[in-house]
Amino acid sequence: MIRIPVEEGLYLRTLEPDDAEGLFALTDSNRAYLRRWLPWLDVNQTVDDTRSFIELAMRQMAGNAGFQAGIWRDYQLAGVAGYHHLDWPNRSTNIGYWLGERFQGRGIMTKSCAVLVDYAFENWSLRRVEIRCATGNLKSRAIPDRLGFRCEGVLREAEWLYDHFVDHAVYGMLATEWKDDRRTMIGQVTRAI
Repeated sequence: MIRIPVEEGLYLRTLEPDDAEGLFALTDSNRAYLRRWLPWLDVNQTVDDTRSFIELAMRQMAGNAGFQAGIWRDYQLAGVAGYHHLDWPNRSTNIGYWLGERFQGRGIMTKSCAVLVDYAFENWSLRRVEIRCATGNLKSRAIPDRLGFRCEGVLREAEWLYDHFVDHAVYGMLATEWKDDRRTMIGQVTRAI
């Protein structure tokens, strides 16, 4: 198990089978809200589906291919953030995330992603972290913007979202950029929130 403190009352912890019911409840209660931007809701219809996702995430971690973490705010599961894929030969990864609607607007995701970026560079010595968001998902795009990521382009029709394709904005951060500006950026993020 990996547990990463973010701030007082906020931490990331890798998902475990005992989290399945709570994660499913959070997903199900936010289904209509999340459906606008997340393509996997139709295949997550039961606690068993969520448990299967967690088991997949545990195999990902055991295979040293990244991890998925619950975001815990005052001991309540608020969302999920993690590494979709670790590309060891190229020393890069990409981060994905979602947050329950009632937890938004508090800086939880920006701070959580800052910790994930720091973890990737400091613990794994990666060179690059990428975040991809649907171009129309302005709340999600605000995260890499706040953290000083560079928008490197748009992937047209990058993802099928139930009945249509969406474009993805691709954001990148290099280890050298993060290390140069990390203290300044994290301080700005904390003050802005």
